[in-house]
Amino acid sequence: SSGINAEYGEVGAVCFDIGSHTVRAGFAGEDAPKANIPTHMLTGDESTKYHIGTNALSFPREKAEVVMPLKDGMIENWEQCEAMLDYIYTKCLSVDSAEHPAMMSEVAWNRPAIRHKTCEMMFEKYNVPAFFLCKNAVLAAFASGRSTALVLDTGSVQTTAIPVHDGYVLQHGIVKSPLAGNFLAAQMREHLKEQKIEVVPTYKIAAKEAVKEGEPPKWTAKKNVPAVSSSYHNYMVDMVIEDLMQHVLQVHDRPASDEDLNMIPANSYEFPNGYSAMFGAERNKNPEPLFDPIGTNLRILGGDMLAMQHVVSSSISMCDVDVRPSLWSNIILAGGTTLMSGFSERLTTECAAKTTSSMKVKVVTGGNTSDRIFSAWVGASILASLGNFQELWISKQEYEEEGKLVIDRKCP
Repeated sequence: SSGINAEYGEVGAVCFDIGSHTVRAGFAGEDAPKANIPTHMLTGDESTKYHIGTNALSFPREKAEVVMPLKDGMIENWEQCEAMLDYIYTKCLSVDSAEHPAMMSEVAWNRPAIRHKTCEMMFEKYNVPAFFLCKNAVLAAFASGRSTALVLDTGSVQTTAIPVHDGYVLQHGIVKSPLAGNFLAAQMREHLKEQKIEVVPTYKIAAKEAVKEGEPPKWTAKKNVPAVSSSYHNYMVDMVIEDLMQHVLQVHDRPASDEDLNMIPANSYEFPNGYSAMFGAERNKNPEPLFDPIGTNLRILGGDMLAMQHVVSSSISMCDVDVRPSLWSNIILAGGTTLMSGFSERLTTECAAKTTSSMKVKVVTGGNTSDRIFSAWVGASILASLGNFQELWISKQEYEEEGKLVIDRKCP
């Protein structure tokens, strides 16, 4: 209603996109989030329950555990979720939650009970004047200016294909695969173990010297490092492996033979302790299971090991025949793992092979790379600032009259 618009049309809404790897938050109408912080946090003590943010995580604390509020993309630990929101409102955005409408993304398979509780938390604890919950795939589609698309989201925990038609998720077409970033990281750990490369995380290192490639590292250990938990140590090792993967991995343009792999120019990478190693065939071999999981070391994962192109084609084939052409020609990539060099080109090739030659296959990669990591956030920013969206908010008054179930009606 115009009432809502007049009430806080001048005050920008705050948009949240909470992923399993990173939380993004900022103001509607802006083109990038103000905050982009790890979803993981460190447990604290009575005075500070949780230590949040990149800097806090890089500081080792005795026995502190690394935890995170989500499971399968859904909020599981509400205390941690509130700690995260408190941190964002006060430290990152410096605003009073009661003065800004809030929009939040959710996974397409979010459970009703969690949606109700999210609505209740935002109105009761954060006292927001208005709230809206929107599926992250719909937001990713909006970010690229589409209301119909097939969103392939390859993040850290899993890959999902989510068909969106006229702004609504087609629930029956959602397909998931555990092949994603964490799987590639587990493979990389195995590779480093085979190469006898020890990953020393930054928190242990006081100083390092430059050494020639393959030579033993020369570094000095930090003194008096507290006795950290294994969850903290592993998290910090993962940070190094993630950085390594961002620097060296690339997807081959077709299924790679051993001959192809040996032709790849090697890339050198310097570890935090100064050790320098060359990565050759591994650069392409590591991400290959995303498109060809046969023969992969599968003991790391359970579940259906569907390759990217199979996730896409299974999802589209579960949708109405009339919708399929517009899904094939509007495949949108989201999630950090899709940023790998060569990913979209390989996906296009593999998808084209899965359908008839008359079907137009187009993978939409978006403008720049940040758009892809932030796509759901950018979609929320666009949507929440549209003039005609203003009547779609759940207002505080509606919440007070109908209670938390209002979300089922207003945010289908």
